[in-house]
This record gives sequence, C-alpha cells and structure tokens, in this order.
Amino acid sequence: MPENCFHCGQTIDRERISFDSKAFCCNGCKSVYEILNMNDLGNFYEMNKSSGIRPNDENMSQFDYLDTPEIFSKFTDFSEGNTTLVTFKIPVIHCSSCIWLLESLQTLNENINYSQVNFTRKNVQISFNHNELKLSELAKFLTNLGYKPVINLETADKKEEFIDKTLIVKLAIAGFAFGNGMFFSYPEYAEQVMGTTDFWMDTYKNLFRFIMFLLATPVVFYSASDYFKSAWFGLKNKIVNIDVPIVLGILMLYGRSIYEVLTDYGPGYFDTLCGLLFFMLLGKLFQKRTYSALSYDRDYKSFYPIAVTKVDFAGNQQNILLNELNVGDRIIVRNQEIIPVDVILIKGEGNIDNSFITGESASIPKQAGDKIFAGGKQIGSILELEVIKTVNQSYLTQLWNKEAFKKFETGLDTITNDISKYFTIIILGITLIAGIYWGQHDFEKMFQVVAAILIVACPCALALSAPFTLGHIMRILGRNKFYVKDTLTIEKLAKINTLVFDKTGTITHNKEANIIFEGDRISDFDMINLKSLLKNSNHPLSKSLYQHLEVGEEYLPVNDFIETAGKGYSGTVRGKTYKIGSATFNKKTSKNLETAVHISRDEEYLGKFIFTNEYRENMDEMFSKLSDYQLHILSGDNASEENSLKSLVPSVVGMKFNQSPENKLNYIKELQDENHKVAMLGDGLNDAGALKQSNVGIAVADDTHSFTPSSDVIMAGEKMKYLKDYLDLSKDAIKIVKLTFGISFFYNIIGLTFAVTGHLSPLVAAILMPISSITVVIFTSVATWARSAKYFKTNV
Repeated sequence: MPENCFHCGQTIDRERISFDSKAFCCNGCKSVYEILNMNDLGNFYEMNKSSGIRPNDENMSQFDYLDTPEIFSKFTDFSEGNTTLVTFKIPVIHCSSCIWLLESLQTLNENINYSQVNFTRKNVQISFNHNELKLSELAKFLTNLGYKPVINLETADKKEEFIDKTLIVKLAIAGFAFGNGMFFSYPEYAEQVMGTTDFWMDTYKNLFRFIMFLLATPVVFYSASDYFKSAWFGLKNKIVNIDVPIVLGILMLYGRSIYEVLTDYGPGYFDTLCGLLFFMLLGKLFQKRTYSALSYDRDYKSFYPIAVTKVDFAGNQQNILLNELNVGDRIIVRNQEIIPVDVILIKGEGNIDNSFITGESASIPKQAGDKIFAGGKQIGSILELEVIKTVNQSYLTQLWNKEAFKKFETGLDTITNDISKYFTIIILGITLIAGIYWGQHDFEKMFQVVAAILIVACPCALALSAPFTLGHIMRILGRNKFYVKDTLTIEKLAKINTLVFDKTGTITHNKEANIIFEGDRISDFDMINLKSLLKNSNHPLSKSLYQHLEVGEEYLPVNDFIETAGKGYSGTVRGKTYKIGSATFNKKTSKNLETAVHISRDEEYLGKFIFTNEYRENMDEMFSKLSDYQLHILSGDNASEENSLKSLVPSVVGMKFNQSPENKLNYIKELQDENHKVAMLGDGLNDAGALKQSNVGIAVADDTHSFTPSSDVIMAGEKMKYLKDYLDLSKDAIKIVKLTFGISFFYNIIGLTFAVTGHLSPLVAAILMPISSITVVIFTSVATWARSAKYFKTNV
C-alpha cells in the first residue's frame, strides 16, 4: 500500500526517508519538519493534516540577482534604516496552515520582524533587517519552506488586478461551447418538440453528440476548475464549503450525459451543462468585480480627507487635496504629521518615525537632500519637502493592506460564513432525499432535479449582502465628510451606547476670536519667533494663536523642537529657547479657572494668552438629539467652562477636567469595564491614546486633516451637528444587511421548491443564480440610497 509523506501528503514514489517515527518523501520535507519542531511550531500539522508544500529542488542561486541595488529598489516596497518591506507573490498558499506558518516567520528567523499574508491575492508582506538578511536569502528561505515566491516583471510592477483575466478566458470558453452546443443539439430539439425527423440530421446525430461532448469537456475540466479546486481543498481540510454541491451537480450532469451518449439512450445534457457553467461564471465575474470595486474603495484615499499644505517659493501657503499634488510641488509637514507622499527634504531637521510602516518605534534622522518615504511621521520642527512621487505611486497607497488598518473578518462576515456552512449541509440533505425520491419515481428526471437543487441553492447573494451594503454606506458617509476606515467600524458604530467628547477643538471652534494677552509687552522680535514655533504644532490652541498673531508670515527655522503630550512644546529660534504650553510646563501655578497658553523665553516667563472658548454651532441641538446615549466630557483644560458645559449638555453623566492623555485613556477603560460600547470624539492629537482605546475613535478635524492610525473615523468639524444622523445610518445599514439575508433565503426557498418538485431545469437554475445576486445589489443600492436621503439631502 502506497505511503504518504507526513509533511506534504504526497505519495512517496522515491526513497522513503524515516525520521521521528514519520515518513517523508524527500530531505526537503524532512528539513521543514525539523525546523518547525525546533521552533515549537508543530501546531502547523495539527491545524491541517499533511498541509505542507514540498520544497523546490532548484538551484538556490537563481535569486542572487535580487541583491543588485537597482533590482532591490524595484522589488521592495520600503527600505529605511535597517528595515525593508517586501511583498512576494506565492501562488501555492492554499489553506489556514499556510497562512499560519507564513505569519510565524519571525519565530523561524530572528531577522524577520513580521509577516502578513493576503490570502485573496496569494501574497505575503515581510518586514526584515536587510543588514543581516539579504533579499535573496529571504527568497531562498521561503523556497526551502516550500513557498517559492514568483518573481517577474508583473510582480515587480505591483499592479493591482481588479479583473481576473483567467476567469474571463474560462467564461469565453464556456460561452463558445454553450452557443455552439445549442447549435449542434438543434436536431434533437427539433425531433422532441416538433416530432419531425430529418434523414440527414438523424444520420449524423451521433457525430453531433460527440462534438457536444468535445465542447463540454474543456468547460467541465478547465472553465469549472476553480470550483473543483475549492471543493477539494475544503474537503481536504474537513470543511464542506458551498462549492461541494456545485461540483456534485456538474459531475452528475456530465457523467449522465456520457452514459446516455454511449448507450444511445439520448443526447445527454452537454448543452445545458455548458450553459449552466457559462451563467455561473458570469455570476462569479459579477461577484468578483463587486468585491474588487469594494476593495478599491477601501483604499485610504477614498476615506481619509488628507489635505496638505502646499507652499510656493515666495512662502505663500495653500491647503489642497492630496490627490492634487504633482511631482515638483513643495509641501510643509508639522510635528506629528504623517508624510503623505515620497519626498526629498528641502528645509528643516527631519526626525522620521517609521512605526506607522514598519511597526518599529525607532526614528531616523534626515538632512536636507535625503529621501523620505510616504508614511513616515515627523517628530520635531516643521519640514519643507519636495514631492518626487504622486500619491498613486507612493508607498502610502499600500499601507491600507496592513493589519492595523484593515479587518479581514467582521461580525457579519462570521454570521455569513456560519450560515453558508450549515446551509450547505442542509442543501446536501435535501438533495439526497430528493434524489432518492426521484430515483424511485422517474430515474431520468432525478439527474435534472438533483443538478437544479445543487445549483439554485448557491448562496452567492447571501455572501454579497454584507460587503455590498456596508460598502455603499461607507461611500455615502465619506461623501458627507464622515470618513470610516472599514466595514467593521460601521458594525461597531451601530452598537455604540456611550459617547465621550473632548472639549478643545472638538465641541469648541479652532477660531482666532476671543484671545487676550496678559503680561508684559512681547517685542516684535519675540513675536515673530513665537509665530514660527507655533507653526510647528497641530494643537487647536496653537493653530488659533498662530492665526491671532499679526506679525507677518515669515517662517524662521526651529531647532531642538520637543513636544510633551498634554503639556506643551519648546524650541529654539534665532538663539532663543521658547516654551509654549500649560502653566506647569512653564513652571507657573495657575490660580484662575481659565483656558490659557503660557509663554516663556530662556526660562523667563513672558505672560499668557487667555482663550474664551467659542462652541461650534448647533451643539445644543446635537446634544439634545443624543439623549439615547450616555454622554461624557473630558478636557485637558481646567474647570472654567464647567457651568457652561452643564447648561449645554444637561444630560451629561460624567465630566472631568485637567485630564492628561493617560487619564483620558483610563477613563475609557473604566467605561468599557462596565460593558459600555464607547465612541470617543477628539482632535486626534493629545487624544490619540483614548481614541485608540475606545471601541470607535472619531478624530474631529477642521483645516489640515492628519492621517492618524489611532482613529477609526475622521470627521469634518463642520459636520459635528450631524453626529446622530451618522450613528443612525450605521444602525440602518445593519438592518438592511439583515433584510438582504431575508431576500436571499426567500429566493432559495422558492427556487428549492420548484427544483425539488421537478419544475426547474439546471439551465434555468444557473440563470437564476446570478439574477439573485443582481437583485441583492439593486436592493441594497436602493435601500441605502433611500435611508441616506432621509438624513442627507445631498451627497447620497
């Protein structure tokens, strides 16, 4: 009896290699087994038996060319300091064990920082230390594990394919066979329908039947190959997926047709089978285009209102949309801002934190003339940069695939998967019962009934319900300046019962009005220096004060810029060191309950700018609409506004002042410990920790929109008054998804009724299957538009 390799599961047809009481087909499989066990990764085999890939025996020197500087820069996504990111195409990824192993590479090689698999695209992104591990060595390492990367010009260009060309070829072959099969089956239909027999047609009917067999065979074994592969991998991993009944239906029709032709019993169902697969592939193409469109829409550019400050050679500034940037334009980036495109540093001292890209907190110093990758965050004074790549070409466009930004499985997806799993088992049971019944009453009709049941019950519409509905809602919210990161966020928004608001910059304006200076007169020399320092900060009070100071727009270089979260920042301008921030930051005690920015120069206290907060319009109306939610207000300022806030928010449950970033984060934790579903609204700067801790973090932005990984939503400040509408629309989205589930079930119940009773042919079932998906898409489009129009008169 042939024996199978413990690692890859293939039959041992050469020398049998024994190790650790197990049999292997080659030294490669044995070596991989040893590596996994040495690193405590034996769970690989427990997840899926014999799920490994046999290592390739080819010459490993084939990858040496990857270390050539030109090739290295072309194939890698990012390279800075000691860290390089590269994305390899690995077509042999086929199951959960593959994903688990490829995402555990850091345990096998200490020079690998992390790895992340995109199963749909069959690729893996790897972060590694290029000083210790060459790119060629990484490719060899993967090949030795059995996961040889495919490296060619197409993968180097990193072009996203939204249309599967192979699927189009399969569809074309099925369409060709269907059309010609109907032509060659005409004599059979003419005889059955009209009762006429033509001598010439009767003489050559066996030839026609053979031609139909030849046409159907490539359709079954090539055009339908994806269904066979999916069903096989599912069964191999002890999963009965939805493609199993489809494959059974195809094989039943094909086998029955061959039997009828060989015994001259009849013409078989070759034409029906080709038509069946043609319409199924047409539905699959429609579904793939839908998913691809949604995947493209999830690109960060569609949801984050990234504006950049463009500067000309005269120093004039202009806020423009990111996608309007061109190569050669100059932009400025402030402290804690993400660099949105690949650039060259022109002015300033760069201190770039690439943790947004690599996951490592180490920062890289940059000097004038150095290249800076998109996605790096400036820590320090303002930078002037020249654009060398547009946003479509820069590395930031790929960051959306990182785990920090994208959730590949949501609650509704889990429900869909569970329903599909049990649905398949139920359908197989119904098919078995119907097959037994029709086998006893009408053996010929049994094949059509069974095939029709297996095809009509495919829950493609069910699978489309959640992503298409939530995708629509994401686009509509985005058009109304409520930019959601992913579909999981919409589900979370629908469950929110507690809202926590930051005060400054969130429910108050970042305007220049109502600012009074208290202290000795500040000289024009110091005022110009202070304005240059203020320009480096993104804090709402700093922005307001910058606009308030009327001393021109001249910008002077700032050295040794340091920001202390929640307290203030300091920097040296023209030899003078200034501190801007709270009273304690400037070594003063504040007795009055007021919102103020304190100023000192070379440790000499100069005075303070006192702010009288101006609340956003319609805040009282907004809070009154939010009566169904538990409301809390946190502020880093003192309690001077407590009475005003209580009158503004009479239903407020909790209100705290003088809150540090850590205090805000802990406050959110305490609410979550009490089983509250919390949404935090803040300005995205000092509130970053609280935004990240909350179930949904909503960053409220006015002018410059920072790309911050801490927030799930970025919301235009002018749209604050519509917060209740955004939350209600998210709840409506979940209701729409559940309604589409109901439509899908209704369609399947009706279709199954006709199929079981023998009143539905497999061809009609194949036509109905994509129609059901189209119905769901139309319903979700109309329903989301109608619900959105209820809240937003435009931009739906």
